Amino acid sequence: MTVPSILAKIADERRADVRRNRMRKSLDHLCAEARQKPSNHRWFARALEQPNRSVIAEIKRASPSRGDIAGITDPLELANLYRTGGASAISVLTEPRHFKGSLEDLEMVSQSIALPTLRKDFIIDPYQIWEARAAGAAAVLLIAALFEDRDELAAMIRTCDAAEVDHLVEVHDEAELDRSLEAGAFVVGVNHRNLHTFEIDLTLFSRLRPKMGDVIAVAESGIHSGEDAARMFDAGADAILVGEHLASADDPVAALRRLRGVDE
Repeated sequence: MTVPSILAKIADERRADVRRNRMRKSLDHLCAEARQKPSNHRWFARALEQPNRSVIAEIKRASPSRGDIAGITDPLELANLYRTGGASAISVLTEPRHFKGSLEDLEMVSQSIALPTLRKDFIIDPYQIWEARAAGAAAVLLIAALFEDRDELAAMIRTCDAAEVDHLVEVHDEAELDRSLEAGAFVVGVNHRNLHTFEIDLTLFSRLRPKMGDVIAVAESGIHSGEDAARMFDAGADAILVGEHLASADDPVAALRRLRGVDE
């Protein structure tokens, strides 16, 4: 398995961050602190299983492929707009260098908005899962391409269960999907963006969906209109995850309602 260079670079940076964080606060201390927070176990999964067009709306300032996307100074204000527009869950970028996010953003939104939150980051260590629980997240993103094999990914899913947070395992091809299902993933996202070329292929979800079985299926990346969203739901998506389109919209409430197919 060849990990895309940008993915490997960011993962190495996050490993260094974890090492520094462990020096300031041990894993045992973090786990004890996290367990003092209310458990949100299965809140994220249940929110995506509702019989409507579920949208995970993302707070996203920047990305390696696009650079700056939105000058979000108040993530809580945007989260409230997403709630008004009918979001089922809120994804919060916490990677600081390339996406300009933070754990403080996640904690602020998790504590203030009555919706499940997803920690969107490059999770490569159990420490980060417990950080997410301590910040109030209901789920974390696990990128299948970051793990050497099924067993590594399965161990991270078990850590999610121990921390009582859900997982969203992100895949980019059939091999990653097979490995994720074997590892026990039950919420799986198909990312349309090729991490080697950054190109978008909106047919990928519809091609992989028949192989996904009864998992909660999420379509990710490149969804920019109500028509794109409808295409994903028609192909069997239980939810879509949308960042750039919503974060940069002049009217996030109206944009979200269009994705959900709801009249304004």
